Amino acid sequence: MAELTTVARPYAKAAFAHAQEKGQLAEWSAQLALAAALAGDAEFTAYLTRPSMTVEQQTGAFFTAAGDQLSADGRNFVAFVAQNKRLAALPAIAEIFEQMKADAERTADVQVTSAFEMTDVQQQALAGQLAARLGRKVTVNAQVDSSLIGGAIIRTGDLVIDASVRGKLAKLSATLNS
Repeated sequence: MAELTTVARPYAKAAFAHAQEKGQLAEWSAQLALAAALAGDAEFTAYLTRPSMTVEQQTGAFFTAAGDQLSADGRNFVAFVAQNKRLAALPAIAEIFEQMKADAERTADVQVTSAFEMTDVQQQALAGQLAARLGRKVTVNAQVDSSLIGGAIIRTGDLVIDASVRGKLAKLSATLNS
């Protein structure tokens, strides 16, 4: 995975610089998400990576599958990636692009897994606290996992806050066993 990220980073930076210069971050985000979904589909990838497929045929199949959802610049980008035999890197390119977009827009998507359903008021209060701590506009995506017993686990980027009862019990158990 580290190698794929290394390969994807220059493409993502170039796409981001172009999109930012044109003021089209949202459009490029959508186009790269589509390209990543196509490149990440196992059946479509198996079709594209057949030894008999030329780069032109791969690009044509990709554009056919994408329909009219790719702009001219988006098509040029995908064609360039295909010419360099890097279509498999499109999901990583899209992921890095999204990180760069979130940094530029000062936003963060936060995944909150709680033991019980959170009310809208609780989600807003948590979003406010996290926005103050992270210095970003926060979007909370909540889900329920009753195995946590109580509390919640909060994830955003590489930050994880485990305030669950299950996590605290596991930490206590590790301390007692050492």
